[in-house]
Amino acid sequence: MRVRLLLEDPTSRNKQAILAAFDSHPNAEVRVFNPVATGRGTRLTYYLTLLAQFDRKHRRMHNKLWVTDNAVAITGGRNLGDEYFEVDAELNFNDLDVMAVGPVVATLSGSFDSFWNHPLAVPLRQFESAQDDAWHDLLFELAEDAAQGNALSTQPAFRRLAGEPGRSLFDSLVWAPAIALWDSPEKLAVTGYPPFELTLMNQLEGAFGRLEDEMLIISPYVIPTRAGVDILKGLAQRGITLSVLTNSLEATDVPSLHGAYAPWRPAMLKQGARLYELRGDLSRQPTRAVGEISSLHTKAMAFDRDRVFIGSLNADPRSLWWNSELGLLIDSRELGQQLWDLARQGMHPSRSYQVTLAENGSLRWETRRDGRKVVLDEEPGGFWRHVKAAALRLLPIEHLL
Repeated sequence: MRVRLLLEDPTSRNKQAILAAFDSHPNAEVRVFNPVATGRGTRLTYYLTLLAQFDRKHRRMHNKLWVTDNAVAITGGRNLGDEYFEVDAELNFNDLDVMAVGPVVATLSGSFDSFWNHPLAVPLRQFESAQDDAWHDLLFELAEDAAQGNALSTQPAFRRLAGEPGRSLFDSLVWAPAIALWDSPEKLAVTGYPPFELTLMNQLEGAFGRLEDEMLIISPYVIPTRAGVDILKGLAQRGITLSVLTNSLEATDVPSLHGAYAPWRPAMLKQGARLYELRGDLSRQPTRAVGEISSLHTKAMAFDRDRVFIGSLNADPRSLWWNSELGLLIDSRELGQQLWDLARQGMHPSRSYQVTLAENGSLRWETRRDGRKVVLDEEPGGFWRHVKAAALRLLPIEHLL
């Protein structure tokens, strides 16, 4: 059995020792995509080097893909970490994946190979190596964690993917035609803005063109920019209604990004968009139970009720221009209905704020607490979250976010 692990640079830098131990196994290999090659010893030198090479090194391989035996593939928004499997004590994300079998898996596997074999994919051993038998100690540590119930593989969310539950999951698959779409690694290799033809959004233009009635966007980060508002205006002129589910200021894990999104809300609402922001921790308790969802991380779109796109694409300039992204465009009324049902759960007044415009043009946040309708005239969220959101607006970097 051969295992290949391809990571983006920010993910790998703080875990180089354990990754090097994994890489020491004769059947395993780790590569890092578009890494900062020097100054990796300390945080300071790393970021100084990153700034010196910023035009090239700020570009991220944001794809999320798991392929097994070229037979089964999983893609979506989920990273590999406790907080993405609802077992973290501090922060847990609401995320979404799609599992695929059939001919599309070979296409997805080919997308992985295109990144794995690209010159920007650098073997981890160029930065850090371990003794040939280091993987033995790593295996022992993982076995100890499993015995104590701390390993991810012992958690309920992970066990649902294996054994008899895994077979039930396979039996529940919805059979539908799917197309794999992804950004070419060349998108991250060019200087300056890449040609639009190299972007995943270019590949989705046909889906936008076929819209008839309504569109749904679920994304943790929404920064439409002027170009996005113009697209929304065009949709509105065609009679197409847009519904957006994203994080509120109190729920987002990156308050500074919320500062780039906030000024665009009035323009979106004036074009007829329905805007919902997932609320933060509903319990408001000093400590929270492990597994409690506290932030949205799902990235998905529905084109009318019979076509969905599920992948790693956020609704922001970074996903459009600077990241590489991946996802599946699926023609299925059944999956479309499932995605809309999931969105309606998140949009429910007990779970989210609906952002609306008052007669005087100011924003309002409508929600429901203890069974009663509540209307807020000021954006909910702690003082420091407001400060972080406001600070970013002072910087001319929206195109990088």
